[in-house]
Amino acid sequence: MAVSTNGSVTAAATDLGVSQPAVSRLLSDLEKSLGFQLFDRREGRLIPTQEVRYLQPSVERVLELMRQIADVSQDITQRKAGHIRVACLPGFATSHLPEVVANFLKNRPGVTLTIEPDRPERILEWMIGDQYDFGITDSFNGHPAVESRNIDVRTVCVFPKGHNLENLSAVTPADLANSKIIHTRRDSDFFGRLSKAFQNANVELNSHIEVRQFTAACELAVKGVGVSVVSELDAVQYTTRGLCYRPFKPFLPHTLSLVRPILKQPSLVTLEFIEQFSESLSPFKVK
Repeated sequence: MAVSTNGSVTAAATDLGVSQPAVSRLLSDLEKSLGFQLFDRREGRLIPTQEVRYLQPSVERVLELMRQIADVSQDITQRKAGHIRVACLPGFATSHLPEVVANFLKNRPGVTLTIEPDRPERILEWMIGDQYDFGITDSFNGHPAVESRNIDVRTVCVFPKGHNLENLSAVTPADLANSKIIHTRRDSDFFGRLSKAFQNANVELNSHIEVRQFTAACELAVKGVGVSVVSELDAVQYTTRGLCYRPFKPFLPHTLSLVRPILKQPSLVTLEFIEQFSESLSPFKVK
C-alpha cells in the first residue's frame, strides 16, 4: 500500500521507517509468492498493475481490520474494553451497584456488563459453574472452587422521619421493646445474631414482617410499617425519601462476600472492577 500511494520505493521506505533495500526485497518476495508482477515502471514512478488494483480493496479491508485489532488490544491493556458478568443480591442491583457501575464505565466506553440478581444459593452455583466473573453475596461459608473476600459492613436501625428513635444517638434492643420489627428471614445468619442480641438484653423481638433483602425492609420502614436493623450501605440509599437511621448497639456487623471462580484467571478489567467495588464499600466498613 505504501508503494502504491507514494509511487516509489524510496518514498515508501521513508513512510514505513525502513530501508529502501528492505522494501525492494519485500516486493520481490511478494511477487514470487503471488506469481504475478505488482508494479509497472512509468516515467520514474511505480504504477500498480491491474492485478494489484483488483486486490487493493481486499488489502485495505485487511489493514483496517488489523488497525481495529491493534486499537482493541490497546483498550484491553488499558482496561477500557471487555465484558464483565456480575451476579449480585437483588438489593444491590437497584441500590449501591448502579452508581459503582456508572462511575466505572465513565472512561471505559468499550466495557460492557451483565448484571444478574438472585439469591445467595444461586450465586454460589453460578460461581462454581464459572458462569459469572464476579459475585456479591452474604455470609458465604466457602467452597474450593470459589475465591472470596469478606467485608464487614456497619448496621443501623432504620425508621421513618419523625419517629421517637430520632432523638437517640444509638439504638439498643431495649429501645425497640415496643416496636414492630421488620427483619430478614429466620434462617439467615444475620437474623440469628439479631435475635441473640435481643435475647441477651432480655427483650422480646416483636416480629412483624419477614423479608429477604435489606432494601425491602427499608422500603417498609419508610412507609411507617415498622423499624428494622439493616446494613448502613442500604440505609443511606433511602435518606432522601424520609428514612432516618442510628447506629445499632450491640455491635452487629453484616458480612458481605465478594466472590469469583477460582479455576480461571479473571480479565484485567474484571479485577479492576472488583477493586473499585471493594473501594466503594470503604465508607461503610467496620473499622
